[in-house]
Amino acid sequence: MVVLIVDGYNMIGAWEELQKLKDSDIGQARDRLIELMAEYQAFSGHRVIIVFDAYYVRGIASKMKAYNVEIIFTKEKETADECIEKLVKQIKDIRTQVYVATSDYAEQRTIFASGALRKSARELSMEIKNIKKEIDTTIKDHHKQKVHTKLTLDEETLRKFEKWRRGKL
Repeated sequence: MVVLIVDGYNMIGAWEELQKLKDSDIGQARDRLIELMAEYQAFSGHRVIIVFDAYYVRGIASKMKAYNVEIIFTKEKETADECIEKLVKQIKDIRTQVYVATSDYAEQRTIFASGALRKSARELSMEIKNIKKEIDTTIKDHHKQKVHTKLTLDEETLRKFEKWRRGKL
């Protein structure tokens, strides 16, 4: 099993699209990150956990699920790094590969020392863009196939269908 743990506000700060949203409305930036990670989860099949620390949402210690993505808001005064460290310890075993998406390598050295693998903000962004391209290509190919697929029937079968359509069969 593959698990991707995302440092939510770290990704928002690292991705230009989300940074612009954050400047006007942090809630919109969070929602957009959740949508992007939901698309990633749906395509990859990986378990995805997004951790938001209590820096922007004070006093909240909660977990929820949206679009098959687990979302954790840490307790007040608990950093996302501390929460991610606990999660890695809980999740990591011989059969589970844990990735942590962050642009903050120095803060999370302990996490990586415990066996988690790093996925930089840039790597994750590129992976999501590639997934979107792949989905778009698949959809376009599917539509092309539908347009080019032509069903040809022999004259006798067509006559029978026409009789059936008219209710005379």
